[in-house]
Amino acid sequence: MFPWLTYTVFGIAAALASIALFFFALTRGALLVRGALGRMQREAAHVYPIYSNMRLIRFVDYQPVIAAILLFQYSRLVSIITHGLKRTDLKGKQVLITSCAFGNVMPRVVKASVQAGVHKVLVADIIQNELDHAKGKLADYTGRVDYQRDNAIAMKQADNSVSANIIFFLLHELPHHLKGEALKEAVRVLAPGGKLYLAEFHRPRPWLLRVLSWTYFKVFEPFGLALWDTHDPVQQLQAMPGVSCERHTVFFGNFQVIVATKVA
Repeated sequence: MFPWLTYTVFGIAAALASIALFFFALTRGALLVRGALGRMQREAAHVYPIYSNMRLIRFVDYQPVIAAILLFQYSRLVSIITHGLKRTDLKGKQVLITSCAFGNVMPRVVKASVQAGVHKVLVADIIQNELDHAKGKLADYTGRVDYQRDNAIAMKQADNSVSANIIFFLLHELPHHLKGEALKEAVRVLAPGGKLYLAEFHRPRPWLLRVLSWTYFKVFEPFGLALWDTHDPVQQLQAMPGVSCERHTVFFGNFQVIVATKVA
């Protein structure tokens, strides 16, 4: 009776399916292909093409798109981090951003760090294209930011060398055996009293949101579900000597920002 409605619904469904197929091909699909070809032993084999190919980085990295992926909680999550940085005395000290992230988190983190008196912000990533892309975002802070190609599970920074370390949605993309290594490195480089700000997915409370999140991880992010239980970052961090944690959850528990303080 309403053919236009049928066409509209079909068009929307087709568009959503195309978007899902696009992201699957550039995330889990790429891992499956690399595994079939025996290429998963390389240092950056777990990194999706969407985070390593410069054309794809520029194509996807738009704030509205990134905000939608995080159910429009992106700004709220970043604000938890920046408010913490602004309340910290960073005069003459160094802040580390471990792994570049899409959206405006890096400019906001650098701005908050500068306002707190930071001497230098170091941006570290295993992919050079990510570092090159980050330089464009942080052009207003030339001279205050250094860039270094580095691996989150084996950082080049010295022990106790940074006063804050920001890791924004990296952990869920790491294979399980690397998650703990990344957290150990994140704490190792912190100076006593320094803080790790870790933003990640979390197990949502409402059952419907939990089912949708579970489905998303199974399809697109195969390493993410472990954060709900076996590889809960808070449990892993609190098992380390001299580390205390606060967990802030948002949007019915679907996301979290963990603030870990190195007390000894």
